[in-house]
Amino acid sequence: MSAIESVAVVGLGLIGGSLARDLSARGVRVLAYDANAESVRSAMRAGAVTESLDASLDGARDVDVIVLAVPVDAAAGVLARLAALPLRARLITDVGSTKRGIVDAANALSLASRFVGSHPMAGDHRSGWSVSRMGLFRDAVVYLCAPPAASRTTLQYATEFWRDLGARPVAIDADEHDRRVAWTSHVPHVVSSALGRALSRGGLPRRELGPGGRDVTRLAGAAPELWTSIVQDNASEIEPAIRAIEEDLAALRAALARSDREGIRAWLSASRAWFDAS
Repeated sequence: MSAIESVAVVGLGLIGGSLARDLSARGVRVLAYDANAESVRSAMRAGAVTESLDASLDGARDVDVIVLAVPVDAAAGVLARLAALPLRARLITDVGSTKRGIVDAANALSLASRFVGSHPMAGDHRSGWSVSRMGLFRDAVVYLCAPPAASRTTLQYATEFWRDLGARPVAIDADEHDRRVAWTSHVPHVVSSALGRALSRGGLPRRELGPGGRDVTRLAGAAPELWTSIVQDNASEIEPAIRAIEEDLAALRAALARSDREGIRAWLSASRAWFDAS
């Protein structure tokens, strides 16, 4: 990553912290801000961050790349704060799980030509600096969503930025991104949480689950604050997906009530066919 000498990372949770670790290991000067000052101090002690930024982000004006690694409901506000600065950055990106809102915000600001939204498919149910790690993005798909005003050079720069970290960048329209990840990321989290809620009402702790049950409920352990923002921001795509799942569950419930063995088998066979074809 010789073309990039300095990167500002705003937010040192799992994604931002892992980015800081990978970048610093490649000799990039990493500046960082986090609302939790102890996270920045820990990152500096670990050698992942060279210097800290204050809440004004004024120290980011001379870096090559700026990465917003904050909750999706905070990203637009940070972007507006950056728009007021005389930035030298060739690329401004975020790593949020939804893209339509932040791309619209960038398009409305003077930063649109230098902005490409990113979504690394490399998360974890845990959050915070303490769970960040090197190599998180290796072989991970990273969706890239550019506003109409973004230059081709900016998109190429974003592609190279993630590729140099071992990721597999894929350009996609922001609306299509939010539709797809509603199914592939957001709804799995909702379903995991729904099962956790039902088990809680039944008085069944997670420690009593077998390996399959622990796999299915792992996402229920994610941070509610983070996921409230994601689910709310992508509600228009998540709601119809939940409705479709409710219809499938209702069909199974009806088959069970009828003692319809063939209906139950057909219901399970449909999901097995999807699994085998994937």
